[in-house]
Amino acid sequence: MAGGLGRFARVWSPKSLDPALLAIAGTAIAVRFRRHAGARRLVLRLSSDGTAALVTVPKGVSRNQALDFVRRSEIWLAEHLGQRGETIRLAPGQVIPLRGLDHEIRHVASRRGTVVADPGASLIHVAGSPEHVARRLLDWLKTAARAELSRASRKYAEAMQVKYRRLSIRDQRSRWGSCSASGDLSYSWRLILAPAYVLDYVAAHEVAHLRHLNHGPAFWRMVLTHCPEASRAKKWLKLHGQSVHRVVT
Repeated sequence: MAGGLGRFARVWSPKSLDPALLAIAGTAIAVRFRRHAGARRLVLRLSSDGTAALVTVPKGVSRNQALDFVRRSEIWLAEHLGQRGETIRLAPGQVIPLRGLDHEIRHVASRRGTVVADPGASLIHVAGSPEHVARRLLDWLKTAARAELSRASRKYAEAMQVKYRRLSIRDQRSRWGSCSASGDLSYSWRLILAPAYVLDYVAAHEVAHLRHLNHGPAFWRMVLTHCPEASRAKKWLKLHGQSVHRVVT
Protein backbone atom coordinates (compact mmCIF):
# COMPACT_ATOMS: atom_id res chain seq x y z
CA MET A 1 0.00 0.00 0.00
CA ALA A 2 1.26 3.46 -0.85
CA GLY A 3 1.34 6.35 1.59
CA GLY A 4 0.02 6.51 5.10
CA LEU A 5 1.88 4.47 7.70
CA GLY A 6 4.91 6.78 7.66
CA ARG A 7 7.67 6.34 10.18
CA PHE A 8 5.42 4.62 12.73
CA ALA A 9 5.47 1.30 10.90
CA ARG A 10 8.02 -0.71 9.01
CA VAL A 11 6.57 -2.48 5.99
CA TRP A 12 8.46 -5.46 4.63
CA SER A 13 9.57 -4.75 1.08
CA PRO A 14 10.75 -7.82 -0.85
CA LYS A 15 14.21 -7.52 -2.37
CA SER A 16 14.76 -8.90 -5.83
CA LEU A 17 17.01 -11.93 -6.11
CA ASP A 18 19.52 -12.31 -8.93
CA PRO A 19 18.67 -15.05 -11.43
CA ALA A 20 20.88 -18.11 -11.88
CA LEU A 21 21.79 -20.53 -14.66
CA LEU A 22 21.90 -24.28 -14.11
CA ALA A 23 22.73 -27.24 -16.34
CA ILE A 24 19.87 -29.74 -16.11
CA ALA A 25 20.17 -32.98 -18.09
CA GLY A 26 22.66 -31.32 -20.43
CA THR A 27 20.43 -28.30 -20.97
CA ALA A 28 21.19 -24.80 -19.67
CA ILE A 29 18.13 -23.46 -17.92
CA ALA A 30 17.58 -20.06 -16.35
CA VAL A 31 16.37 -19.93 -12.75
CA ARG A 32 14.29 -16.88 -11.80
CA PHE A 33 13.32 -16.10 -8.22
CA ARG A 34 10.27 -14.17 -7.06
CA ARG A 35 9.79 -13.03 -3.48
CA HIS A 36 6.26 -13.43 -2.15
CA ALA A 37 5.31 -12.17 1.30
CA GLY A 38 2.35 -14.55 1.56
CA ALA A 39 4.20 -17.71 0.48
CA ARG A 40 4.68 -20.35 3.16
CA ARG A 41 7.08 -22.59 1.29
CA LEU A 42 9.34 -22.70 -1.74
CA VAL A 43 7.44 -23.48 -4.94
CA LEU A 44 9.07 -24.53 -8.22
CA ARG A 45 7.49 -24.56 -11.66
CA LEU A 46 8.54 -24.28 -15.28
CA SER A 47 7.80 -21.14 -17.26
CA SER A 48 5.05 -21.49 -19.86
CA ASP A 49 7.62 -21.79 -22.66
CA GLY A 50 9.61 -24.41 -20.75
CA THR A 51 12.87 -22.42 -20.85
CA ALA A 52 13.15 -21.26 -17.24
CA ALA A 53 12.59 -22.52 -13.72
CA LEU A 54 10.45 -20.12 -11.68
CA VAL A 55 10.86 -20.21 -7.91
CA THR A 56 8.50 -18.56 -5.44
CA VAL A 57 10.54 -17.60 -2.36
CA PRO A 58 8.93 -16.93 1.04
CA LYS A 59 10.09 -14.24 3.43
CA GLY A 60 13.21 -15.26 5.35
CA VAL A 61 14.50 -17.74 2.74
CA SER A 62 17.83 -16.80 1.13
CA ARG A 63 18.79 -17.07 -2.52
CA ASN A 64 21.26 -19.88 -1.71
CA GLN A 65 18.55 -21.86 0.07
CA ALA A 66 16.22 -21.39 -2.88
CA LEU A 67 18.93 -22.44 -5.33
CA ASP A 68 19.69 -25.57 -3.28
CA PHE A 69 15.97 -26.38 -3.45
CA VAL A 70 16.12 -26.17 -7.26
CA ARG A 71 19.20 -28.41 -7.36
CA ARG A 72 17.42 -31.02 -5.22
CA SER A 73 14.58 -30.93 -7.75
CA GLU A 74 16.84 -31.77 -10.70
CA ILE A 75 15.06 -35.05 -11.50
CA TRP A 76 11.67 -33.30 -11.58
CA LEU A 77 13.05 -30.56 -13.83
CA ALA A 78 14.71 -33.05 -16.19
CA GLU A 79 11.44 -34.98 -16.58
CA HIS A 80 9.43 -31.86 -17.35
CA LEU A 81 12.06 -30.44 -19.70
CA GLY A 82 11.89 -33.71 -21.63
CA GLN A 83 8.13 -33.28 -22.05
CA ARG A 84 8.32 -29.85 -23.67
CA GLY A 85 9.33 -31.22 -27.10
CA GLU A 86 11.47 -29.73 -29.82
CA THR A 87 11.12 -26.16 -31.00
CA ILE A 88 9.15 -25.49 -34.20
CA ARG A 89 10.36 -22.76 -36.52
CA LEU A 90 8.15 -20.66 -38.78
CA ALA A 91 9.69 -22.13 -41.91
CA PRO A 92 8.47 -24.02 -44.99
CA GLY A 93 7.84 -27.68 -44.26
CA GLN A 94 7.25 -27.13 -40.56
CA VAL A 95 3.90 -27.95 -38.96
CA ILE A 96 2.35 -25.46 -36.53
CA PRO A 97 -1.02 -25.44 -34.76
CA LEU A 98 -3.58 -22.90 -35.93
CA ARG A 99 -6.76 -22.65 -33.85
CA GLY A 100 -5.78 -26.01 -32.38
CA LEU A 101 -5.33 -27.84 -35.69
CA ASP A 102 -1.97 -28.72 -37.29
CA HIS A 103 -1.10 -26.89 -40.52
CA GLU A 104 1.96 -27.31 -42.71
CA ILE A 105 3.74 -24.15 -43.81
CA ARG A 106 4.18 -23.94 -47.59
CA HIS A 107 6.16 -21.29 -49.43
CA VAL A 108 4.56 -19.98 -52.63
CA ALA A 109 6.78 -18.53 -55.36
CA SER A 110 5.01 -15.22 -55.82
CA ARG A 111 5.99 -11.58 -55.57
CA ARG A 112 2.92 -10.72 -53.54
CA GLY A 113 3.67 -11.29 -49.86
CA THR A 114 0.34 -12.75 -48.83
CA VAL A 115 -0.51 -15.44 -46.29
CA VAL A 116 -3.50 -17.70 -46.84
CA ALA A 117 -4.68 -20.50 -44.55
CA ASP A 118 -6.35 -23.53 -46.12
CA PRO A 119 -7.93 -25.45 -43.21
CA GLY A 120 -9.38 -28.06 -45.57
CA ALA A 121 -5.92 -29.06 -46.73
CA SER A 122 -4.27 -28.23 -43.37
CA LEU A 123 -1.90 -25.80 -45.10
CA ILE A 124 -0.73 -22.23 -44.64
CA HIS A 125 0.54 -20.71 -47.90
CA VAL A 126 3.12 -17.93 -47.48
CA ALA A 127 4.08 -15.98 -50.60
CA GLY A 128 6.96 -13.58 -51.21
CA SER A 129 10.71 -13.92 -50.74
CA PRO A 130 11.78 -17.11 -48.94
CA GLU A 131 13.89 -15.18 -46.43
CA HIS A 132 10.81 -13.25 -45.28
CA VAL A 133 8.57 -16.28 -44.60
CA ALA A 134 9.04 -16.26 -40.81
CA ARG A 135 8.47 -12.52 -40.36
CA ARG A 136 5.51 -12.44 -42.74
CA LEU A 137 3.83 -15.45 -41.12
CA LEU A 138 4.41 -14.09 -37.61
CA ASP A 139 2.86 -10.75 -38.60
CA TRP A 140 -0.14 -12.59 -40.04
CA LEU A 141 -0.59 -14.71 -36.90
CA LYS A 142 -0.46 -11.60 -34.70
CA THR A 143 -3.01 -9.83 -36.91
CA ALA A 144 -5.32 -12.85 -36.77
CA ALA A 145 -4.93 -13.03 -32.99
CA ARG A 146 -5.76 -9.34 -32.60
CA ALA A 147 -8.88 -9.66 -34.76
CA GLU A 148 -10.26 -12.68 -32.88
CA LEU A 149 -9.34 -11.42 -29.41
CA SER A 150 -10.86 -8.02 -30.20
CA ARG A 151 -14.06 -9.72 -31.32
CA ALA A 152 -14.20 -11.92 -28.22
CA SER A 153 -13.35 -9.04 -25.87
CA ARG A 154 -16.10 -6.85 -27.33
CA LYS A 155 -18.57 -9.71 -26.99
CA TYR A 156 -17.79 -10.28 -23.33
CA ALA A 157 -17.51 -6.58 -22.48
CA GLU A 158 -21.05 -6.10 -23.77
CA ALA A 159 -22.36 -9.19 -21.97
CA MET A 160 -20.67 -8.26 -18.67
CA GLN A 161 -21.56 -4.57 -19.04
CA VAL A 162 -18.01 -3.29 -18.73
CA LYS A 163 -15.70 -1.23 -20.92
CA TYR A 164 -12.00 -1.55 -21.66
CA ARG A 165 -9.69 1.22 -22.75
CA ARG A 166 -7.31 -0.42 -25.20
CA LEU A 167 -6.22 -3.87 -26.33
CA SER A 168 -2.67 -4.97 -27.15
CA ILE A 169 -1.10 -8.16 -28.48
CA ARG A 170 2.26 -9.27 -27.10
CA ASP A 171 4.40 -12.36 -26.66
CA GLN A 172 3.78 -12.80 -22.94
CA ARG A 173 5.74 -15.75 -21.60
CA SER A 174 4.36 -16.04 -18.10
CA ARG A 175 0.66 -15.37 -18.74
CA TRP A 176 -1.95 -15.64 -21.49
CA GLY A 177 -3.50 -12.28 -20.82
CA SER A 178 -3.69 -9.43 -18.35
CA CYS A 179 -6.01 -6.62 -17.35
CA SER A 180 -4.70 -3.42 -15.79
CA ALA A 181 -6.46 -1.33 -13.18
CA SER A 182 -6.83 1.40 -15.81
CA GLY A 183 -8.80 -0.91 -18.10
CA ASP A 184 -6.16 -2.04 -20.60
CA LEU A 185 -6.29 -5.60 -21.91
CA SER A 186 -3.21 -7.45 -23.11
CA TYR A 187 -3.06 -10.90 -24.71
CA SER A 188 -0.49 -13.35 -26.03
CA TRP A 189 -0.57 -13.70 -29.81
CA ARG A 190 0.02 -17.44 -29.28
CA LEU A 191 -3.64 -17.85 -28.37
CA ILE A 192 -4.34 -18.01 -32.11
CA LEU A 193 -2.46 -21.32 -32.10
CA ALA A 194 -4.77 -22.80 -29.45
CA PRO A 195 -8.32 -24.09 -30.03
CA ALA A 196 -10.90 -21.33 -30.50
CA TYR A 197 -12.66 -22.10 -27.21
CA VAL A 198 -9.37 -21.51 -25.36
CA LEU A 199 -8.88 -18.08 -26.90
CA ASP A 200 -12.51 -17.31 -26.11
CA TYR A 201 -12.07 -18.30 -22.46
CA VAL A 202 -8.95 -16.16 -21.97
CA ALA A 203 -10.87 -13.16 -23.34
CA ALA A 204 -13.75 -13.86 -20.92
CA HIS A 205 -11.26 -14.20 -18.05
CA GLU A 206 -9.52 -10.88 -18.69
CA VAL A 207 -12.71 -8.94 -19.43
CA ALA A 208 -14.20 -10.21 -16.15
CA HIS A 209 -11.24 -8.60 -14.39
CA LEU A 210 -12.61 -5.23 -15.50
CA ARG A 211 -15.36 -5.86 -12.94
CA HIS A 212 -13.37 -7.90 -10.39
CA LEU A 213 -9.60 -7.33 -10.11
CA ASN A 214 -9.17 -10.57 -8.19
CA HIS A 215 -9.94 -14.29 -8.45
CA GLY A 216 -12.67 -14.37 -5.82
CA PRO A 217 -16.02 -16.20 -5.99
CA ALA A 218 -17.78 -13.29 -7.73
CA PHE A 219 -15.11 -13.24 -10.44
CA TRP A 220 -15.37 -16.96 -11.19
CA ARG A 221 -19.16 -16.81 -11.07
CA MET A 222 -19.09 -14.13 -13.77
CA VAL A 223 -16.63 -16.08 -15.95
CA LEU A 224 -18.54 -19.35 -15.69
CA THR A 225 -21.88 -17.65 -16.29
CA HIS A 226 -20.77 -16.14 -19.58
CA CYS A 227 -18.23 -18.75 -20.75
CA PRO A 228 -19.53 -22.34 -20.42
CA GLU A 229 -16.31 -23.71 -21.94
CA ALA A 230 -14.15 -22.20 -19.16
CA SER A 231 -13.40 -25.46 -17.34
CA ARG A 232 -12.55 -27.28 -20.57
CA ALA A 233 -10.29 -24.42 -21.67
CA LYS A 234 -8.49 -24.27 -18.31
CA LYS A 235 -7.79 -28.00 -18.56
CA TRP A 236 -6.40 -27.59 -22.10
CA LEU A 237 -4.08 -24.79 -20.99
CA LYS A 238 -2.81 -26.87 -18.11
CA LEU A 239 -2.16 -29.93 -20.27
CA HIS A 240 -1.12 -28.38 -23.59
CA GLY A 241 -0.40 -24.69 -23.02
CA GLN A 242 3.34 -25.22 -23.10
CA SER A 243 3.14 -26.70 -26.60
CA VAL A 244 2.35 -23.38 -28.32
CA HIS A 245 5.53 -21.88 -26.85
CA ARG A 246 7.54 -24.36 -28.89
CA VAL A 247 6.86 -22.19 -31.95
CA VAL A 248 9.78 -19.83 -32.54
CA THR A 249 10.93 -17.55 -35.36
